[in-house]
Amino acid sequence: MPEFHLVAMGGTFDILHKGHIALLSKAFSISSSVIIGLTGDELAKRRGKQPVNSFEKRLQSLESLIKKNFPGTAYQISKLDNDFGPAVLEQGVEALVVSDETEKQGSVLNDLRAQRNLPPVRIVTVPMVLAEDGTRISTTRIKNSEIDSNGNLS
Repeated sequence: MPEFHLVAMGGTFDILHKGHIALLSKAFSISSSVIIGLTGDELAKRRGKQPVNSFEKRLQSLESLIKKNFPGTAYQISKLDNDFGPAVLEQGVEALVVSDETEKQGSVLNDLRAQRNLPPVRIVTVPMVLAEDGTRISTTRIKNSEIDSNGNLS
């Protein structure tokens, strides 16, 4: 029996890698349903990110990865035009799954939920996945051809 009924998580999911799989794996292992906020192109630009792939391509890739690695799971993908999307407004969200890098977003989310008289969510932090050189796997490192999506040195 999963610990939660509904958890939320989010990201740009530009070039999918082992770190993304670790986050998704944690979310699906602790909850019977997952809301995934997928950063829209405009929000990515406002954050100073330059995704290689369009929102539509990232959505297709994320859905394919979930169907392949987590078949039969209940999930919803929502476009993020702001930092939190449905996790702020959804009464039933019980937890937010984050990486070490984005953990601080949890307290910001709980402040926003309090302003809306919603209960706080539990913050579930997933450690960063390390490449074979002991440094974290990231889309930036993959784009720079330092590592591949599994963290192997290029």
